[in-house]
Amino acid sequence: MEKETKLLLDVQDKPQPAQWALLSFQHVFAMFGATVLVPIITGFPVSVALFASGIGTLIYVFFTKGKVPVYLGSSFAYISAVQLAVAAMSGDISAAQTGLMLIGITYVIVAFVIKLIGKGWIDRLLPPIVIGPMIAVIGLGLAANAVSNAGFIADGEWRSMLVAVCTFLVAALVSTKAKGFFKIIPFLIAILVGYVLSLALGIVDLTAVSEASWFSLPEFSFPFKLGDFGTYNLYFGPETWAILPVAFVTISEHIGDHTVLGKICGKNFLKDPGLDKTLIGDGVATAVSAFMGGPANTTYGENTGVIGMTKVASVYVTAGAACIAIVLSCVGKISAFISTIPNPVLGGMSILLYGVIASNGLRVLVDNHIDFAKQRNLIIASAMLVIGLGGAILPLGNIVTLSGTALSALVGIVLNLILPQGEEGPKAPEI
Repeated sequence: MEKETKLLLDVQDKPQPAQWALLSFQHVFAMFGATVLVPIITGFPVSVALFASGIGTLIYVFFTKGKVPVYLGSSFAYISAVQLAVAAMSGDISAAQTGLMLIGITYVIVAFVIKLIGKGWIDRLLPPIVIGPMIAVIGLGLAANAVSNAGFIADGEWRSMLVAVCTFLVAALVSTKAKGFFKIIPFLIAILVGYVLSLALGIVDLTAVSEASWFSLPEFSFPFKLGDFGTYNLYFGPETWAILPVAFVTISEHIGDHTVLGKICGKNFLKDPGLDKTLIGDGVATAVSAFMGGPANTTYGENTGVIGMTKVASVYVTAGAACIAIVLSCVGKISAFISTIPNPVLGGMSILLYGVIASNGLRVLVDNHIDFAKQRNLIIASAMLVIGLGGAILPLGNIVTLSGTALSALVGIVLNLILPQGEEGPKAPEI
């Protein structure tokens, strides 16, 4: 039975219209930077990535019956495989596009297998001693990105550091000291303050806003020509099939992300609505995104962090953010304006967001009274943290690799299965 968590707005609660809009915009700001970065790196259209992010989230809400406040954004896990597929096709995305469509189908197939054989194995494979460190790795694995964006690097500039610190402090103070509605929009307020300070310090470039048009449809790239459905531009060569193994990496991340969100909300989303339904929602969203010429979708830790800090878990809010993303994909100037938010602002906010995710991993261990006097628990957690945060990589062929959360989870699962549940060993040394 999941521990009750005090939420200001539960999953099925609907906020007032004005609050709804602001809370949804807060999620848009949280996901925007990473969602547009993936297509920039891989060469996919940014407008399609935004559109697909919104549509994908709504698809997910439909398949999970509105029971999980997840936001889907562009996945980083497929960047290497997609880049190699695009390069092999001399810039043509058809191989990558077909591969990502098959990824979505793979998710659906795995979901049906889970539906047939049941999901009791989840508790066996993912007990608290594995889940806790896995959640910590998910949050801390993103820490380097937050610190880099904040400007706390060897050649960092003082203006960037100042903006990041101010953004962080505003978010922290508002979330702890503010009253009423302001208490649940700390990141929106922090971004506004950070942006104004960035303008004053001269680190905002508004060129993209002046050059952008007001209205333009996303640059869709369907696998057929409109009006000519008999001609398909699908490619099933080795470049396509090489992408598929990455699905099993992201499925493990999918489980970890839903576990994090479940702990924050005091629910078990892997049981209700069920892992099969969350996988189908994620998989169909990815297949639809790829069909339109966009990147794969995945659950976003940034938005999970927003829920953790604000205690607002309303699915109406995440669905509202999805609708805003769809609109932004068609309004060039607004999309361009949001893209001008400097990295230090996002970095300062991310330090708090990613830290919240990692802290929820510690909460799992505390809530379940995990005894680290037992060598077995100490070994599992230690190995997972070092492997997950140490940059360990396990190559599986020339394209697919296991690393980060996926490799850490695999190590934890294997150790949990093979290490005996014997008697308590010597206590861990005090540090």
